[in-house]
Amino acid sequence: MPRARPSWARPGSALRSKRTSSGRPGSVPAGRSRVPWVLGIPATLALALVVLPVVGLLVRSDLTRLPSLVATPSSWHALRLSLITAALSTLACVLLGVPLAVVLARARFRGVRLLRSIVLLPLVLPPVVGGLALLYLLGRKGFLGALITALTGEPVPFTTAAVVIAQTFVAMPFLVVSLEGALRGSGDRYEQVAATLGARPWTVFRRVTLPLLLPALGSGVVLSFARALGEFGATITFAGSLEDVTRTLPLEVYTQAEVDIDSAVALSLLLIVVAVIVIAVARPRSWEGGLR
Repeated sequence: MPRARPSWARPGSALRSKRTSSGRPGSVPAGRSRVPWVLGIPATLALALVVLPVVGLLVRSDLTRLPSLVATPSSWHALRLSLITAALSTLACVLLGVPLAVVLARARFRGVRLLRSIVLLPLVLPPVVGGLALLYLLGRKGFLGALITALTGEPVPFTTAAVVIAQTFVAMPFLVVSLEGALRGSGDRYEQVAATLGARPWTVFRRVTLPLLLPALGSGVVLSFARALGEFGATITFAGSLEDVTRTLPLEVYTQAEVDIDSAVALSLLLIVVAVIVIAVARPRSWEGGLR
């Protein structure tokens, strides 16, 4: 009578022995970290670099006076203006930045690399320099500003429209970077297949390219809105700081810092809270770490 083989010699026993508590071969056991522990030190330092300044504001603020310092008419006007202009500039970023990102990712012509560098220039320029550039383009003596003033009778600088233009100038590259990276990473094979099947270029863009852009568009919109909400340098240079007209919340913080530091700290905390809420609520699910 043949002897029964031990369990370790039976077919499939090696595979079963490698099964983890989750029941799936090769999966990491529950509770075991997937991240090398050595990365914890620089990660902790990076987190401290972001969190500790906010903690410093909390320590410096007078929490008992915080509601009264924030609930002033000038503060609420500045907050309302910031939210409205940031929303308008984000809409402008989508309307202008999506076509630009598609052109940069799909177009094949000489000089596209130089064009990409110029488009991303606001990412590295100091915002004050961007404000000066806008001022000498759209100001009364600017070659485009003089034409606009002659046609409309109203100058562009030091208006609410100037705030939206300044915010769009500094925020749009964040959207373009997100969308162009997504398009270049996904490739153009689906678009080529659609074109081969007879789809027109506009149909390919509407039915194929735009769906590919949706995850990156969500993150790009959030980044653009957050950048526009915190814009300061280009706004104060190009639009000034006129109450109820161009004085957004960052400019209100700067104004209060010269007369009442406690009010400036309270408004800074308000701006941080609004930014965190916007990012937390509007953050796409793709930021959560992908497939689980």
